[in-house]
Amino acid sequence: MEPILTVNDVKLTIDGRPILKGVNLVVNKGEIHAVLGPNGAGKSTLASLIMGINDLKEPDSGEIVFKDKLLNGLEISERAKLGVTLAWQEPARFEGITVEEYLKLSGRNNPDLDVVECLELVGLDCSYLNRFVDDTLSGGERKRVELASVLAMRPELAVLDEPDSGIDFASMEDIANMIRTMRDRGTTVLMITHREEIAEIADRATLMCDGKVVQTGDPKEVGGKFKNMCVKCEVRNPELVGGE
Repeated sequence: MEPILTVNDVKLTIDGRPILKGVNLVVNKGEIHAVLGPNGAGKSTLASLIMGINDLKEPDSGEIVFKDKLLNGLEISERAKLGVTLAWQEPARFEGITVEEYLKLSGRNNPDLDVVECLELVGLDCSYLNRFVDDTLSGGERKRVELASVLAMRPELAVLDEPDSGIDFASMEDIANMIRTMRDRGTTVLMITHREEIAEIADRATLMCDGKVVQTGDPKEVGGKFKNMCVKCEVRNPELVGGE
């Protein structure tokens, strides 16, 4: 398999607290790769470092490489030009911009853009085209619109931070199908989640705990380890952190 994203021994301390403790991760081109772990494991911090947001342009040590390009220190706009995009856990609000305008702006470099199809793939219909991307949409609706915008962009790598956030259980199949469609159309997906049932739609999964990678492999096996060990662990489990 050809790696598209490589994280090499990444360490990061924030306000004197170690958050990432030597993270190693390889995401292969054309796969859905889930990063699974409990809250506080360092998953979203890793996503921020990959995208260069929240004042996290580079780690204290280690490298983040997209294809053959070192991402350390690059602005978010530079990373986007390379083909990397992020769907935030809390979707943005854009006053005065309609959903149609937002999707067309997102997909301006996509010659095959079909905004209605993008909406349908996330479980919304064309009645949303004239809605505004603001608080008139529910959190779940804004989440769907943001995911539709990623579909419109067709980036080489999409980092989805908690794509199930704000989505009711009955709607998760829509989101799962959208993520599979994204992969099938050539976008590699790195999916951040704390739910093993979401991780199971991935081709491979990585379990993180306490700023470290515990295991990478089959999503069901990784999800089983998460369910049997992490979920029950109120305090960081030394055996888990030092395990596989």
